[in-house]
Amino acid sequence: MVTLYITSTTPYAGKSALCVGLGRRFQKDGYRIGYMRPLTTAKTCIGECVVDEEAGSMQQLLGLADSASAIWPVSLDSVAVEGILRGEERDYVAVVKSAFAQVSRNKDIVLLEGGSRSSQGLAIGLAADLIAEMVDARVLVVAKYDVPAVVVLDDLLADKARLGKRMLGVVLNGVERNRLDYVRQLVVPFLAKRDIPTLAVMPMERVFSSVSIRELADALQGDIICRPDLAGELVENLMVGAMSVDTALTYFRHKLNKAVITGGDRPDIQLAALETSTRCLILTGNLRPNPLIINRAEESGVAILMSKHDTMTTVQIAEQTMSRTRFHQEKKVERFQRMLADTMDFDMLYQSLGLPTKQG
Repeated sequence: MVTLYITSTTPYAGKSALCVGLGRRFQKDGYRIGYMRPLTTAKTCIGECVVDEEAGSMQQLLGLADSASAIWPVSLDSVAVEGILRGEERDYVAVVKSAFAQVSRNKDIVLLEGGSRSSQGLAIGLAADLIAEMVDARVLVVAKYDVPAVVVLDDLLADKARLGKRMLGVVLNGVERNRLDYVRQLVVPFLAKRDIPTLAVMPMERVFSSVSIRELADALQGDIICRPDLAGELVENLMVGAMSVDTALTYFRHKLNKAVITGGDRPDIQLAALETSTRCLILTGNLRPNPLIINRAEESGVAILMSKHDTMTTVQIAEQTMSRTRFHQEKKVERFQRMLADTMDFDMLYQSLGLPTKQG
């Protein structure tokens, strides 16, 4: 059995996407896979079981049959953290070992999804290097390339120092297309000279930072009053309609697949937005739009979401939701799998893991 631990240098770097993409590729190649997220901090409820929301999505996306308690064994919520600070003892290492024994049973490959950085969990003995040693895992690090190159390099070199020979390599994710040549010609060779192979350089795709209209509605605690059947559609951009109607149409044409946030009392701006590539109108102030707007939106296939908040608050909440997008929509999964097939060096990955490539 092979164990691959996937961690990252920053939060929201693409670990979950990589777990799904690799997991499905392994399954396609005929391997039986398991998955575990040893340490979680974001929780929700499924039935009576308190679980990690992202890990719950992973269970569905990968068709996992293992129990929830095995897939996400340790949750560091505020109560658990306070207990640690007070000196209350719990053997978290033993909990993870027991859970791993369950998820690895009759599996060829087990994917472990780590925290937002390799040091997460150090306080309870569950940092990336400690877990990797415990379960004899190789470690793949995801680095989101949205900061200066020197920051990315420093983070990866620090991980290499922590993980040593267990660090299999790195995936550079979210690289702006005008920086791809720079990364391939300069960053990748620099890392290679320091024994950090690059398995993939993945370009930035707006769809991966998109959210569904339903997710925006949930975050804003708003109602979808027009075309609720489009709640699953993805929004890739946010625009604020606070300008004069003379400039609105030109402004809205700059971005595609967007949500336009504007006051519920601005039918002129709303009509301009409906003339462009708009997925959703978010109307602020809890003001119901003119029936003309609703009819036009129905015809154009545009959802209308009412927000009880003012425009500034609505923008803040929507931007925060976009920045913390989750990876569970099938459209994202399919697009990521295609990109992974184009960019990942699977020969290097399989060789590093000691796996023969199968044709599934």
